[in-house]
Amino acid sequence: MKIVIPGGTGQVGGILRRAWSTRGHQVVVLSRHPEQLEEGVRHQVWDGRTIGPWADEIDGADVVVNLAGRTVSCRYTDANLKQMMDSRIDSTRVVGEAIAQASAPPRTWLQMSTATIYAHRFDAPNDEATGIIGGDETDTPAYWEFSTRIAKCWEAEQAAATTPHTCKVALRSAMVMSPDKGGVLDVLLTMARLGLGGPVAGGDQFVSWIHEADFVRACDLLVERDDISGPVNMAAPAPLPQRDLMRTLRKEAGMPIGLPATRWMAEIGAWAMRTDTELLLKSRRVVPGRLLEAGFEFEYADWASAAHELVGRARRRARETNQSHHPT
Repeated sequence: MKIVIPGGTGQVGGILRRAWSTRGHQVVVLSRHPEQLEEGVRHQVWDGRTIGPWADEIDGADVVVNLAGRTVSCRYTDANLKQMMDSRIDSTRVVGEAIAQASAPPRTWLQMSTATIYAHRFDAPNDEATGIIGGDETDTPAYWEFSTRIAKCWEAEQAAATTPHTCKVALRSAMVMSPDKGGVLDVLLTMARLGLGGPVAGGDQFVSWIHEADFVRACDLLVERDDISGPVNMAAPAPLPQRDLMRTLRKEAGMPIGLPATRWMAEIGAWAMRTDTELLLKSRRVVPGRLLEAGFEFEYADWASAAHELVGRARRRARETNQSHHPT
């Protein structure tokens, strides 16, 4: 297949590029700044806002996977929030325009979204059919509503695109866990190894996640199945409280202690790391209703098995890197 990945230079893009290019698919990445990617992966420049020569890549492609959008791991200033919104809306709109004008439009358009669209809750999990969309909670900071609004507008932009010959899927993705440098697992594992991976603000808030292998396999399923469209939760079936997630990670990292953090301590830590506490404190209890209905079987359905495989691979990768820098 020919697969075009706008915004495909980040962690999730890397996971998909590696998986699909090694299978012999033709992978084209669209981004603002050309860089050397994996062998067999082509690069095309775009601005994420306007139609350009890059649109020719979409004409005749089999699949488009739009991952473009400013990272959410930042301080939630007005300027950053505006960039987070605009980069998602503009890129989705222009991808829709490119598909609409294509003489041979792609069969499938997988559009990144986020599990953050669901309400902060502890009482029950959110699936696609019965989940509560967020934004109206009374027990959360008011500014959290903006993250939910971004997600709603993001999905609405894809839904509004006139692409009658293309199946559209919104990937409501939880945190994708891989041992890549700078990814979410890398950050959490570093905290665990430093003894800082204890419960945050009590640790009752749920964390939803998905192993990179299952993320790729779920995307494969959605490409194969043209009878599944609309929102799909990309999350393992067993979200768990933050304290339990970090306890498992500490065990795999061989760190017996994990200092707890209060809410105000988390605020200081988030400020120091130039990120926001919403990423730590919002309870994202999300389950993959539609994937399970479609017969998808998770290779890593529980966090214990996923953490064991991921940390083991991260350890091996670090050892290989160290050996290459200090050959005997």
